Amino acid sequence: MVRLGVIGYGGRIHGVIEHNLRQLDPDIRVVGVVDPDEAGVRNRLAACDRDGARFYPDLAALVKQGRIDALAIGTRCNLHTPYAIQAAGYDLPLFLEKPVATDMRQAAALEKAFARSRCRVVVSFPLRVSPLCALARDYLAGGAVGDPIHVTAVNYVPYGTIYWEAEYRNWGITQGLFLQKATHDFDYLMYLMDAPIVRVAAMRTVGKVFGGRKKAGLVCSQCREQDACLESPANRRRHGTSGDHGDHRCVFSTDCGSAAAGTLNEDCSSALIEFAGGAHGVYTQVFYSRRDAASRGATVSGYQGTVSFDWYTNELHRVRHHAPFSATERAGEGASHFGGDLELARDFLALIRGATRSRTPIETGIQSVYACLAAKSAAETGRFVAVRQLS
Repeated sequence: MVRLGVIGYGGRIHGVIEHNLRQLDPDIRVVGVVDPDEAGVRNRLAACDRDGARFYPDLAALVKQGRIDALAIGTRCNLHTPYAIQAAGYDLPLFLEKPVATDMRQAAALEKAFARSRCRVVVSFPLRVSPLCALARDYLAGGAVGDPIHVTAVNYVPYGTIYWEAEYRNWGITQGLFLQKATHDFDYLMYLMDAPIVRVAAMRTVGKVFGGRKKAGLVCSQCREQDACLESPANRRRHGTSGDHGDHRCVFSTDCGSAAAGTLNEDCSSALIEFAGGAHGVYTQVFYSRRDAASRGATVSGYQGTVSFDWYTNELHRVRHHAPFSATERAGEGASHFGGDLELARDFLALIRGATRSRTPIETGIQSVYACLAAKSAAETGRFVAVRQLS
């Protein structure tokens, strides 16, 4: 039996444990938790964990008394780094949620803490290890495009209202959607291109769709405009659009953040990115898309050919530029994060059982944060920004 300790037992880490780790190892047990909301966590815990899980005041007590085999950190984003730095002091496999840091001070401290650490990490980057992305990487490594010269990547998010109606609206926790969302995409792009991002220019559009002047604390049931508002529960159900279909916080209120103060998530943002070696690309993320407008994937091209894929269609296309052949391949459907979460769970269990290699080690998390922080700075200043590299 694997004895797992969890720091911050929220919905995301519960899903990883219940639907992915247990799919591979039904005997895994949550035996120790660090979380101030004990009542809420006990309601969330699976029945097999509810009686055996003990709560501890801090990580040191959990490690000392819990007899755990591994750790998982699922706190809010601004707490990932402090707990990961503590975890670096223990020789325990660690599952760490992204982003691994939310500012440069945190990221640099995290890099320093893990420079000599024996702690082996699986960073929660499911896109990199998803079967479709892995297949694209195999094609590229096999010369399908020759030398990769350019990449176009998009993320048209059909559930984007979550970033204004849930705790993701809290800028102090997330620091915006380059760090919250693009950290996934920058990571898989560096993996596909087999090179780090070294320079970024970026733009963001803020307050054109979400955010606004509605009073703070407003929920749909208190609003006189719910019959006409496209974001009301009734209209979301009527139109088959995503988001909370219950009484939810207004996505047009002042407590979503302030565009003037720079504390409002972007409706959409784009980055022009340069990779080591001279290849470049563009990345765009859009958060007001709905229904069949959903799209997430990349097109990589070189002189010899083009490889493109989209996780929502579960298809990969290869075009040979100098031969009359094209091909389409389809991936399986229905898996969390397009099958990537199950692969992360597989890697984490392998670390626990003695493997020495993670496909998403701490270095990938830190390098992605450095690229995201450069994009955030570029969008704020209107300048190209050099990306800090791992030392």
